[in-house]
Amino acid sequence: MSEDLDILEGIIGYRFRDRSLLERALTHKSFRFEKPAAGPGVLGDNEQLEFLGDSVLGFLVSEQLVKSFPDMPEGGLSKRKAHLVSAVKLCEAAEGLELGRFLRLGRGEEMSGGRSKRALLANALEALIAALHLDGGTEVARNFILERILNDFLAGSADGEDRVNDFKSALQETTQRMKLPTPRYCIVKEQGPEHSKVFTVEVRIGKELSSRAEGLSKKSAGQKAAQIALEHLSGLNGSQLSDG
Repeated sequence: MSEDLDILEGIIGYRFRDRSLLERALTHKSFRFEKPAAGPGVLGDNEQLEFLGDSVLGFLVSEQLVKSFPDMPEGGLSKRKAHLVSAVKLCEAAEGLELGRFLRLGRGEEMSGGRSKRALLANALEALIAALHLDGGTEVARNFILERILNDFLAGSADGEDRVNDFKSALQETTQRMKLPTPRYCIVKEQGPEHSKVFTVEVRIGKELSSRAEGLSKKSAGQKAAQIALEHLSGLNGSQLSDG
């Protein structure tokens, strides 16, 4: 394990003072289930670090977006943040680090392809961000997030711009991240003559959140409805919504 940590630290470009933080960030709960703690001081899994890393990531991404886009309204900032902290984006960053090869998994998780599972990789990356924050401070975590998550986006790559303007994909990623029901879309109204119809599309997430929008096509109406839902989610906690 020590040699593996040396390799990962080289990829990250940071050497931990407390190696146990890095080791814990790489330890999935399945490993703990198969090797239960024998007493106090035994290394835990990465779930608490994941919890902290989610908050550190959200804060530092928000901070950088405000600095980079000082005139942008809240809705635009929320849209970009949702893209940058999405499970898809975090998984890409984790794959760039080859994080999967360093994880400590239980046998069952190993056999089911855990090293390449999106959710598991995204969670491990959040745990790693927390470990960096705890070991080296906010500046170390900030530099890591800038290099591994933000720089390409802030450079204005076409791919980043296309994806961030896809509100339906951003909403899908956000609901997955918040462990909410999958968004469901339906056309609730069509009006006007055939050559210039106006469509009203509703998106519903669980029982309690829905939004509607109009557009000259089903696609544009769905995108607008997803955008409204994203703006609502930016101020909600996932536990406030129930499955439907």
